[in-house]
Amino acid sequence: MSDPALQRTIAAVWRMESARLIAGLTRQVGELAAAEDLAQDALVAALEQWPRDGVPQNPGAWLMVTARRRGIDALRRQIALERRHELLAREQEMLQRLDPPDPAAQIDRVEDDVLALMFLTCHPVLAREARVALTLRLLGGLTTPQIARAQLISEGAAAQRIVRAKRTLSSARVPFEIPEAGERTERLSAVLEVIYLIFNEGHAATAGDAWTRPELCREAMRLGRILAALMPAEGEVHGLLALMELQASRLPARTGPDGEPVLLADQDRALWDGILVQRGLASLARAEALSSPMGTYALQAAIAACHARSPRFEATDWPRIVSLYDAVAALSPSPVVDLNRAVAVSIAYGPAPALDIINGILDHPALRDYHLLPAVHGDLLARLGRDDEAREAFSRAADLCRNDRERAHLLSRANRQPRPLSPGAPAVTPAPSSGIDERKEARPR
Repeated sequence: MSDPALQRTIAAVWRMESARLIAGLTRQVGELAAAEDLAQDALVAALEQWPRDGVPQNPGAWLMVTARRRGIDALRRQIALERRHELLAREQEMLQRLDPPDPAAQIDRVEDDVLALMFLTCHPVLAREARVALTLRLLGGLTTPQIARAQLISEGAAAQRIVRAKRTLSSARVPFEIPEAGERTERLSAVLEVIYLIFNEGHAATAGDAWTRPELCREAMRLGRILAALMPAEGEVHGLLALMELQASRLPARTGPDGEPVLLADQDRALWDGILVQRGLASLARAEALSSPMGTYALQAAIAACHARSPRFEATDWPRIVSLYDAVAALSPSPVVDLNRAVAVSIAYGPAPALDIINGILDHPALRDYHLLPAVHGDLLARLGRDDEAREAFSRAADLCRNDRERAHLLSRANRQPRPLSPGAPAVTPAPSSGIDERKEARPR
């Protein structure tokens, strides 16, 4: 195997196995930072030995055994150097935890360990940005430079964010465990939110020169599938996975040849990923079977399914989408849900009733700096022939937008000459008409 091919193989193994490795080591050594250090030591050993000896038949087991041996060696060195009675008393216990007499008996615990790691990295004691960074690092296997790019911060800031997160967990003495049933539901919402935030940043990048970041969408879906396998009876887990798969199916059609945004009404549906559509619909069916009534994520997935099942934009069941948004608003009322509902109402019933909804949230403090509110407002005004007001709204939206591609689109709308309106093809703005961004956008930056 050539060196580049081997490097790709090692990177792929790390992405697949690092979460299990760090989770198992955290349970054994009782400290997240020490577990990650041991996992990194095992990765370094793989980089040194696999080019010489070849990739082992079971790479994950090789990494775990190597990490455990490094842990045993480190503990023995610590004992030899410090010779403290309390360490001597713990030696046999720690050695048994790191080097169990029957390693095969530990296999059944691996999945529980990964689930416990998910709850740990998404603990409410951490700020939302810290949860995302730590989840990408420990469960996604991303490097610090990759996390910095994902969060649009410097590498130094990303490294500090991860270090502080681990320090916070240690200071708060957060246990490495799966919460009890009563606490699990509340904590699960934090896990789902982190995965959702990662996906949203990929689906519609907050800033930069790319409108979408597919690599983040893929990472969020991978985490969602892990969670669905670990918690198969949780309907909202399948609902989130369905939402992400259905939304990601449209990524190939969301940008043009030069990276410019392509709105839903103009997308070539032949470019949509049919496999992801089928997977998303299957996940939605599981969510519907497990949840009665459906939760917020499953309802949003049902909205996305309306688009996925429709052969043409004009054939979409917009009245059903409006009713689904009504259900979302009943569960999780927010001005962003109202904004998304207004887009659906404008297409189902015309711009006038939608404008009434928008007028009710124009002064909402949570949307003061949120560019999609004036963008939707401008679209509705343009469709009603109020061109000067529409230009002003689009200009404000462009001023607020931090994404270069989307800003260019909004400026083009602001500078566009008035044109006859076509009732059959309303001008849909980049608003999340399929429900993707409710939770992210409820806290606009």
